[in-house]
Amino acid sequence: MQVLRAVVSSGSVTAAAAHLGYTPSAVSQQVAALEREAGLPLLERVGRGVRPTAAGRLLTGHAAIISEQVAAAETALADLRAGRTGRLTVRYFASVGPTLLAPALARFREAHPGVTVDPKLGDPDFSSGDADLTILVRRPRDEPPPGVQVSRLLDDAYQAVLPTGHRLAAHRVIDLADLAGDAWVGSEPPGPCLEPIIDACAAAGFTPTFVAKSEDYATAQGFVAAGLGVTLIPRLGLGTRHPGVVVRRIRRPEPTRTIYVATRETAGASPALNTLINALKAAAI
Repeated sequence: MQVLRAVVSSGSVTAAAAHLGYTPSAVSQQVAALEREAGLPLLERVGRGVRPTAAGRLLTGHAAIISEQVAAAETALADLRAGRTGRLTVRYFASVGPTLLAPALARFREAHPGVTVDPKLGDPDFSSGDADLTILVRRPRDEPPPGVQVSRLLDDAYQAVLPTGHRLAAHRVIDLADLAGDAWVGSEPPGPCLEPIIDACAAAGFTPTFVAKSEDYATAQGFVAAGLGVTLIPRLGLGTRHPGVVVRRIRRPEPTRTIYVATRETAGASPALNTLINALKAAAI
């Protein structure tokens, strides 16, 4: 149809061929093929040139619209490829929202003001496939799902949370084994966040006795402040501290959870996505 448009706008097959870089024969063949598909003549001779029939004018008009739409699509694709426009969906979990994601988004928007970021709080699971980037905790030994790339952001160390009147509250650093005889408040659900705590306690020679469980750090701190027991909470989860608790560093060993960013391998060339990953890594330092 673009060949037909060139013939109509130039008024002759020869002029259209010169403009397009084709031979006159090739132009004539393409017009003839289009006429066979249309079932109607598209051009009629006028002197040494040609002019469109009614069907030719109809198709030429549509060819102009198609050309404009293709040009607009190419421009939009170039903007998307360069990171000037687009949309990124990010899945994250609560404790990284204010500490990692918020400063990373502020930096990202300076570099890509035309790209919309849609953060979704929830249980980060890349298998759902509805996110361009997922921030999640995973075991370092686990293999990523097929087609997914993971990159380590940071190791988030757990710290002891004790009632203010606890016998070890005055210590700056606590050996994990010193908490073996205490009642414990669970702060993590089963999975890669709880496992570092259980493994560290095992390495220190004991199994914690949980008298209360909460999968919310604020509630876990409330239980501790009420004297129900002690708990471990990762550093990123302690942005807001209950006035009735003290937080102390743990050693021998120091349990940590490892936080990763996950993306699809097919998205690796996206400038906007790469900028967001780099912003997250900068915020993790």
